[in-house]
Amino acid sequence: MKQKVFSLLLATVFLSTGLLAQGKFFTKTGKVYFNCTGGIEPIEGTNKSTTCVLDSKSGAIQFSMLMKGFEFEKQLMMEHFNENYVETEKFPKATFVGQIANNSEINYAKDGTYPAKVKGKLTIHGETRDVEAPGKITVKGGKIIATSDFKVQLSDYKVGIPSIVKDKISNDVKINVDLLLDPLKG
Repeated sequence: MKQKVFSLLLATVFLSTGLLAQGKFFTKTGKVYFNCTGGIEPIEGTNKSTTCVLDSKSGAIQFSMLMKGFEFEKQLMMEHFNENYVETEKFPKATFVGQIANNSEINYAKDGTYPAKVKGKLTIHGETRDVEAPGKITVKGGKIIATSDFKVQLSDYKVGIPSIVKDKISNDVKINVDLLLDPLKG
């Protein structure tokens, strides 16, 4: 079932965007980390199966991940995350569709590290919001490492926090994206 969902997601990304030509980069093992610790105990998770496509010519970038792909230190945290907070049965994935606003300043043909300004729409828990975030594009040996750190508010995405745990979970969520993208072979 998980493989079917992933295959369908992958086909949708490719067919809906026409990203099958030269200048495209791809990963299905991108990492997204979040931290919404509000108290002493860390509330954090990591997803190591984020799919991303980057078009170096236009700066278009899209990523998608299954919310059930987040791993936690404790099994109980994962259960609460999936069942009570992000409701993964109802909202199985998170997506980002956007643009590297300063794409013309990045030389994808030359090894180096370039600042990036990313703008787009982030959908979590069925809610879509505009997001702008600083990032970094590192070109090395024909591959791309794309990173970004930004914050979102749980309340913006209508993720409710029960009053009994309000002191333990912060409304401010720190997100770290780390993608190693290979050239997409057409």
